[in-house]
Amino acid sequence: MSELYVCKVGELDDGSVRLVGEPGRQIGVMLHDGEYLAYRNRCPHQGGPACEGVRIPQVQDVLAEDGQFLGQRYDENDLHIVCPWHGYEFHIKTGEHVINPAIRLHKHKAVVREGAVYVQL
Repeated sequence: MSELYVCKVGELDDGSVRLVGEPGRQIGVMLHDGEYLAYRNRCPHQGGPACEGVRIPQVQDVLAEDGQFLGQRYDENDLHIVCPWHGYEFHIKTGEHVINPAIRLHKHKAVVREGAVYVQL
């Protein structure tokens, strides 16, 4: 299995993304809560650059006991990657679409070795 060098440990800030690879076959590598995550930078919907989208927490409706809508809040424990083309949202930890888990980003394994981050291809 081949690997692609990403960066040295510490060069990527938590919450940021680094694109590696060649155009048309890029991989977005992110540092999230101290864990390196890597996904192909291609949305399964229509091929948009998913890893270049914003990352936002899950929006949840707040309902009263009788079902009345009270407002909304963010679930900071469930961060989403949002494809910039059409707004498809994916769970950052799994790459699964938030509604249909059969739709997912192509995940790569990120490894840390000897002070550097690599992505397995």
